[in-house]
Amino acid sequence: MSKRRGEPRMLRVLGAMSGTSLDGIDAAVLETDGTRIAAFGPSAFRPYSAAERETLRAALGLWPGEDPARLSAAEKVLRIAHAELLSGFEGIDLVGFHGLTLAHEPRGRGSFQAGNGADLAEALGLPVVWDFRSADMRLGGEGAPLTSFYQHALARHLEMERPVAFLNFGGIGTLTWVDPTLAAPETPGALLSFDTGPATAPIDDLMLSRRGLPYDRDGALAAGGRVAEGALELFLDDPYFSRLPPKSLDRNGFATMIGLVRELADADAAATLTAMSASAVMRGMEHLPTTPDRLLVSGGGRLNPVLMEMLSVALDCPVGLVEHAGLDGDMLDAQAVAFLAARVFHGLPTSCAGTTGVSMAVGGGEISRPTLGALA
Repeated sequence: MSKRRGEPRMLRVLGAMSGTSLDGIDAAVLETDGTRIAAFGPSAFRPYSAAERETLRAALGLWPGEDPARLSAAEKVLRIAHAELLSGFEGIDLVGFHGLTLAHEPRGRGSFQAGNGADLAEALGLPVVWDFRSADMRLGGEGAPLTSFYQHALARHLEMERPVAFLNFGGIGTLTWVDPTLAAPETPGALLSFDTGPATAPIDDLMLSRRGLPYDRDGALAAGGRVAEGALELFLDDPYFSRLPPKSLDRNGFATMIGLVRELADADAAATLTAMSASAVMRGMEHLPTTPDRLLVSGGGRLNPVLMEMLSVALDCPVGLVEHAGLDGDMLDAQAVAFLAARVFHGLPTSCAGTTGVSMAVGGGEISRPTLGALA
């Protein structure tokens, strides 16, 4: 593809994301210069085996230097699984590698993503961009949410003319309000992004502990239960919901949710946790600058019809799947990592005050090049 003098180079970037749901690794190709989306490329998913999932789950909450044996085992799973998946793509210029967030403490020890991009660069023979959060946190940001700049690019790619909101409903919920009339994502007023609260993680944990299942398929268990209003009210009393953005959460930031439903029958517990996740989004919407034209939902939670119905009933704007806008709701995070990798490669910012609370727009990420074959 030709480009005008002074424009960033278009790259074919492969992004990889392993989320806190621990289901597996998403990988997707994006053709981009870090400002525009030229094309969506192929994608693939590599599920974790039950044994791999348990190894990773055992490392959740650990920081560097803690329990080296468990950390080393988790790193090995990530290294092998990513290399297996990513080596199947061809014609790639650059790789974006997020790793797996084991611990996130934005007002404390920072954020820790397991996985080594330098090792992956050697395994693939390609330059790898990784460690996206550290630079942001050094300048006072929370290091999350990370995907907001890509959601801004998506709104402009789709030629939206009014503010729109994206909800990533994975292990935790992340809400992003976008004004697509502003060309640069770092422009004040272009973005507001923050974690709403727990989403599918506590429901998944409940299903695993009580039913031995990884998640509530189609919301079937929750559909047969009744919401415990008292537990829901106690949950919503948490000061996190009234705190103004920017704000972000660790996967286990609301571990007490399980305690609130401990005495409930399985179906009632699932229904109550589902209502908590939806209500957290409702409280988050109160912080947006304006009511968005619509809310587009991605992530595994969008496949839970009970959750989606609760959102549709509670919110004052139309709620729909990102697929309704022609997007792939399973691969948005992986595409976002690819987009951010291109921005890092071209020296563009990847976060700003409206996304992480960082003091100035900052470009995060480290580029590791293999011994041979690095992109010039």
